[in-house]
Amino acid sequence: MQAALRYQRRLNHYRKFVAIQEKVSNNISLLRLIEFVIGAAGVTYLYLLKSYAYGTFLLAAAFILFAALVRWNQKVKAKKQYAQMLCELNLDGLKRLNGEWTSFTDVGAEFVDFSHPFAVDLDIFGQGSLFQWINLTSTYKGRQHLKQMLSIPVTNSAEIKLRQMAIRELSAKLDWLQHFAAEGKVIARQMTDPEPLLAWVKGHEFFYRQTWVKLVFRALPAVTIVSGILALATNLVPNYIPILTLTAQIILLLPGGKTRANALGTVHKHEAGIKIYVRMLQHVERKSFQAERLENLRLSLNSKGKASASAQTASLMRIVAAIANRYSSMYLLLNILTLWDYQCMIALEAWRQESAPHLAKWLDALGELEALVSLAVIGCEHPDCAEPQLAERAPFVRAKALAHPLLPETRVANDVNIAPPTGILLITGSNMSGKSTFLRSIGINLILAYAGALVCAEEFHCPIMQVYTSMRVSDNLEKSISSFYAELVRIKMMIEASATQPVFFLLDEVFKGTNSEDRHTGARILINQLSTRGAMGLVSTHDLELSDLEQTSGGKIKNFHFREYYKNDQIAFDYKLRPGVSTTRNALYLIKLAGIDIDAAQRPH
Repeated sequence: MQAALRYQRRLNHYRKFVAIQEKVSNNISLLRLIEFVIGAAGVTYLYLLKSYAYGTFLLAAAFILFAALVRWNQKVKAKKQYAQMLCELNLDGLKRLNGEWTSFTDVGAEFVDFSHPFAVDLDIFGQGSLFQWINLTSTYKGRQHLKQMLSIPVTNSAEIKLRQMAIRELSAKLDWLQHFAAEGKVIARQMTDPEPLLAWVKGHEFFYRQTWVKLVFRALPAVTIVSGILALATNLVPNYIPILTLTAQIILLLPGGKTRANALGTVHKHEAGIKIYVRMLQHVERKSFQAERLENLRLSLNSKGKASASAQTASLMRIVAAIANRYSSMYLLLNILTLWDYQCMIALEAWRQESAPHLAKWLDALGELEALVSLAVIGCEHPDCAEPQLAERAPFVRAKALAHPLLPETRVANDVNIAPPTGILLITGSNMSGKSTFLRSIGINLILAYAGALVCAEEFHCPIMQVYTSMRVSDNLEKSISSFYAELVRIKMMIEASATQPVFFLLDEVFKGTNSEDRHTGARILINQLSTRGAMGLVSTHDLELSDLEQTSGGKIKNFHFREYYKNDQIAFDYKLRPGVSTTRNALYLIKLAGIDIDAAQRPH
């Protein structure tokens, strides 16, 4: 409730700010109209009186004032837009707390990979996913970093510890976190993959770096403009001088025109992104951090003896703004008169020589910070969640009050203890009793732990392992692969990995695509093989015949179950994990609920 109240207070504050900026913007628009009418009337009146000097002065003053009002209004609108993003962030926070986050549009659909060892089974990406729940990234690099943190578990406890400290600090800085996220959200839809830009900055055009080129291509337009003015206004310069220099400039624009256009176009495509990179970099540079990872990211934005990353990127932004003139109606005249493309290329090449080697590092730092901010959201909203304790070679997984983080607050929590000699839990239970959800609860919390985030538990201890699952296996018609074969491929990956590294596996109704006898035999062999190799994990099954593995394995495999109960002839579940084998069944009851007449089917014909 405390998180919800905080979000609501912040939402109310920024909504008031938006309303104020809207009012100011409307007043400025009114002032512009009044200023235009008064200025136009005044200038007209003075010209009618033939007071041309005063009329011209008033016209210039009116123009300057009008331009200032336009600029002021642009700044007010920018503040309003920024505040609207902060409103959206706080509203999204309330939606997460109220279980309405599945309406968020960015689900990371492009990251869904059915061949991944666990991502599909554990709802890491896609609709209703972990990514959809926490994602606050806006930049391309940020989304890639978050994808990597959620899909490629870290295998080094020191690295995870650095992330944990960073996420812990960010979780306590909601105001800074939201302002950083808001910078990117302003134009998130216009963000593009920066790789073409980064590929361009790695190159070079030595021609535009040469001193004589800079002198000639900057001096020649100046000569053309000055000589043209003097030729028109006085007799000091013959008319043929500006004509000759202008002709020379037209000729100079012909060679390499396509190459220049491609280079300038590549950079200009990232105009919106560059503008936001500047603001995000400034936001980070103004902050100091206690966590080592965060402070190292901030320090990576500094270049010895050079301007800050934001200042150097701002220089690029100004060049890109100049390149934008290529898309105006007056571009052809501007280019002929000033050799504009050459001016932009000279400026770009100077920037590339000075700052290009650092751009990829800056964008990567911003992307990692965005991903850490996303993971920190869990701590902001659920401070009661636990920071997991990890040890690279611990032989146990222990959790107190562990639950699935994507379920509503009414979710049921369970304790988990997988410790020597036990390495595998065999989970039995009737339909809909919670077996699959329990497996996913453990799996998704392991992924959060390896990402450095808080987990949905009161306590959580685990080793560092590679996670493999076989739960949602389906046919692939395009590749002519049956669900049974797809399951075999997934299990083969699991077995091969267990031979060389610590593996934690989750198996839901293994070999369900074949007959009962083969399923029992195959499952028994598979579970024993994984146990022999030291793999840890859980197996959910309806096959009660497998429960004797507890005795034959010498305690390495232990039975647990979920059960249902009936109240007023209605089936109900408490979703509590209990030791032992399930003693209840509900399949026939559920079949009757579907409208199938079981009693008629059992009567003799």
